[in-house]
Amino acid sequence: MSFRERVYRVTRSIPKGKVATYATVAELSGSPRAARAVGMLMRDNPDAPHTPCHRVVASDGSLHGYSGDGGLAGKRRLLLSEGVVFRGSKVDLSRSGWAGPA
Repeated sequence: MSFRERVYRVTRSIPKGKVATYATVAELSGSPRAARAVGMLMRDNPDAPHTPCHRVVASDGSLHGYSGDGGLAGKRRLLLSEGVVFRGSKVDLSRSGWAGPA
């Protein structure tokens, strides 16, 4: 399985109401130093919304690079509708962060 396929598989496993960081997705995909590559794959996601790239955020909880409807404001609305908790403009990772399968 290619890195791309592993990244999209991990992304599809992020539960509704949770987010993962680019670094977490990279680590769970077997390439812990490939967070930037994960970001590029999220940008080029051919299978949205089945592969929920909107559930991947920066390591500080900030929202970056969403090209779906409404841009970053749309990403925020979508995450809020799924139950993701924000503190100001950033996702509260202590409450809504996902570190992988339990």
